[in-house]
Amino acid sequence: MTIERIGFAYNPTSDAATELSERAAGWCQVRGIAEWQAQAGDLERLRDELPSTDALVVLGGDGTFLRAARAVAEVDVPLLGVNLGKVGFLSKAEEADLEAVLQCIVAGTYTIDERMVLEGRIMRDGGVDEDERHIALNDIVIARGSLARVCRLDVSIDDTHLATFIADGLIVASPTGSTGYSFSAGGPILDPVGRNLVVTPIAAYLSAFRSVVVSPEQVVRCQVVDAHEALVSVDGREDLRIAVGDTVEVRALDRPIRLLEPVGSLSFWDLLRHKVELLPS
Repeated sequence: MTIERIGFAYNPTSDAATELSERAAGWCQVRGIAEWQAQAGDLERLRDELPSTDALVVLGGDGTFLRAARAVAEVDVPLLGVNLGKVGFLSKAEEADLEAVLQCIVAGTYTIDERMVLEGRIMRDGGVDEDERHIALNDIVIARGSLARVCRLDVSIDDTHLATFIADGLIVASPTGSTGYSFSAGGPILDPVGRNLVVTPIAAYLSAFRSVVVSPEQVVRCQVVDAHEALVSVDGREDLRIAVGDTVEVRALDRPIRLLEPVGSLSFWDLLRHKVELLPS
């Protein structure tokens, strides 16, 4: 694939990301490569620019990457993260590597990783509309609100009842998201290019299940049986209120998000070990 136009999505709350975006734009301009810049959370602008874009480079941490990935899930453009955050599991390069990574993209010295995407549907009063469909690269979480009161959640895999959890919530994660909230709650780490859903309860009371892994052909359903307050979080972007009796369905989409991986970058397992070594003990 010939790269003729590159987009840069950045974290506007970070001076370092804003400066890096300008540096990236300058690099492109010197080489006659078309470019554009936008805030990672500006979904409308991203949707407008992406159809004529060959690659989207995200400058920031994992949160910035996930905001940009929402647009890429709708308009299929390969994505690359340059990390400016603390952990950066989703990024394949650091700030100092910017020019070298851009050169790899332009020269075509990269491979493509395909990452499974989740779709969440909120079923209210037995139905769903388009505004209740949400796309996530990492995870969809059904959880209690601000008060420390547990929820009672009925969880099924397809038409089979799995368990009724009395818990702080439930995480349904993709392989990419298995290193995030699900892992913190006791779930396994999956190879990010695999296709499975990880179902992990959060602080479940007297539960026989810690975490289960299901196939991408199966649908996970979570009904709120009892809760003082319940919320749905999509990739940590937003909290959507749901009520007792509402059901959240989570499934894998057929079309993946494509991530650019420059030749010579760390493999996932090397990156995982490296990031874990950097975490405070």
